[in-house]
Amino acid sequence: MAVSPVEKHGDKIVREFTRQAEGFADPRRNSAFTAQLGRLVRFMEPELDLDDVVLEVAAGTALVSRAIAARVRHVTALDLTPAMLAEGKRAADASGVTNMTFTRGDANGLPYLDRSFTLVLTRFSMHQVDDPEAVVREMVRVARPGAAIVVADIVRPGPAETVRPDGATGDPDRIERLRDPSHATLRTEAEIAAMLTAAGAEVRRVERFDVVRPLDPWLAFTRTPDETSAAIRKELEAELAGGAPTGMRPAFMDGNLHFTHAHAFIQAIAG
Repeated sequence: MAVSPVEKHGDKIVREFTRQAEGFADPRRNSAFTAQLGRLVRFMEPELDLDDVVLEVAAGTALVSRAIAARVRHVTALDLTPAMLAEGKRAADASGVTNMTFTRGDANGLPYLDRSFTLVLTRFSMHQVDDPEAVVREMVRVARPGAAIVVADIVRPGPAETVRPDGATGDPDRIERLRDPSHATLRTEAEIAAMLTAAGAEVRRVERFDVVRPLDPWLAFTRTPDETSAAIRKELEAELAGGAPTGMRPAFMDGNLHFTHAHAFIQAIAG
């Protein structure tokens, strides 16, 4: 009997985000991705210039690229999943954005020459990729000296936020992978900053904040199977009742189960 090869992580990403692509185009379902978009643009504002040539790595549907396109010369949105790029291209065309290029490519090996862009950014990618150090090195490589590099991502909460008085703690990655098999590993903002430094960039600014999210829309967005969704809900409810911690910081609000994601925006300057 033939044995199926082990699925590569990149294949998992393409599979899962092909399933999710339609949801990114639906404002009723996409609020979690658009809610903090303005905050990120404000964080990036000091770096935006009408002469900028921008690259968004692992861009998905290019929400960030589309948000800043009118304020820069040109934006290239690169992603591994064709369905995500197609949704982004449709949205850009519908809104009359003409200074954008959509490119299929791997963040681990960017198809650009050294020192090609004056601003390089990525959002919600560090926890998805299996080699974040390689992605950061590539971002720094294609950035011109003095260019800004911005990483915005969900990050691992610190011990003060997740460790109980009895010393028990949970692993949020396990729950994240149950919900979305393409999830890799949450990093702390300090770990991401260290990757940027090791790649030759100088970290200048970090902004960290929490976002409380309702559980049900989060599970529905990835079309998590009902049985898996029920198991996740059961674990979070058990934690609230004094059971094993999950690392997801669950809470009941207005009668609905919520959890908390930690976010970080990190800005560095290429050397």
